[in-house]
Amino acid sequence: MIGRLFARNDTSLEDYVRLAQSGDEETRNQLLKQYQPFIAKSVSEVCKRYIDPNSDDEYSIGLLAFDEAINSFSATKGSSFLSFAKLVIKRKVIDYIRNEMKQPVVASLDDEYYDEEQMENPSEIAAAKDNYKKAAEAEQRREEIKEFKQCLSAYKLSFEELTESSPKHRDARETAVQIARTIYNDSRLRDRVLEKGRIPMKDLVDRVEVSKKTLERNRKFILAIVLILDGDFVYLKDYIKGVGL
Repeated sequence: MIGRLFARNDTSLEDYVRLAQSGDEETRNQLLKQYQPFIAKSVSEVCKRYIDPNSDDEYSIGLLAFDEAINSFSATKGSSFLSFAKLVIKRKVIDYIRNEMKQPVVASLDDEYYDEEQMENPSEIAAAKDNYKKAAEAEQRREEIKEFKQCLSAYKLSFEELTESSPKHRDARETAVQIARTIYNDSRLRDRVLEKGRIPMKDLVDRVEVSKKTLERNRKFILAIVLILDGDFVYLKDYIKGVGL
């Protein structure tokens, strides 16, 4: 039955995800089984090596992350399920790698008897781990930017257009971010913005200390910040904090 269900052309992957979210365990298990190659590939892109589903711990982390993605996916955020799932998988695997790096290595007294030429320099090991961490974080940032671009496109915005229309002065950016937070913290305003893709000018004029003209000039930037606040964009949120916004 489930095979015939997945063979239907009129049902999208997102529809099956919603079925799984509603408690359909058969559909959930089929999704986990059918997308094993996708999970392995996503994990492999982080680890930069072939991933064996039968022996690599990283694959198990990816599988759990895919299941978590099923639970937390929302089509209203503007991205496809697979794009969202890949982002979740990569973040979970990177977190796993970071935690593994933090574990102390217990040296045996017998290590002293190994051939010195076969022993690795601890400083080289530390440097290699640091480089690997930086590469993993850079990959995660690239994936996040890619996901954000897809999110923007759902609201008929481009990343390049956003860059050009962003406020040039720090004070203006701070004000725009505060307006975005005002919208995000009000569930009624937030839902309207996410549903319509428009900034509610009339509602905001009486709540913020800027003119309607200023709101209109910065509306694209404000909308983008609302999308960041509402999305699973760890690095973009850190960037907002990092520039003092």
